[in-house]
Amino acid sequence: MQNRLEALALEYGLNKTPRVTAKGHDDLARRIIEEAKKQGVYVAEDPQLLALLSRLDVGDEIPQDMYTAVAVILSWVYWLKGMRPGDEKVM
Repeated sequence: MQNRLEALALEYGLNKTPRVTAKGHDDLARRIIEEAKKQGVYVAEDPQLLALLSRLDVGDEIPQDMYTAVAVILSWVYWLKGMRPGDEKVM
């Protein structure tokens, strides 16, 4: 049996709390990943975080018990882009 591809997109910067903006399986997951890469969005491959976040629906804010896990990913993205928190508000 082939593994099922899953993807989930988060948006942070315009809201106080990260929010799920897209999620999907297989073909939709591929499109989400392709679009993210095309837009220069970093793609993290973290099966444990995906398992946690996949319980959320599109539009949901990240619950408080997931803040630490999401903060680790966001800090990695900021570091890769040479950004600091707050920089996204001036882009």
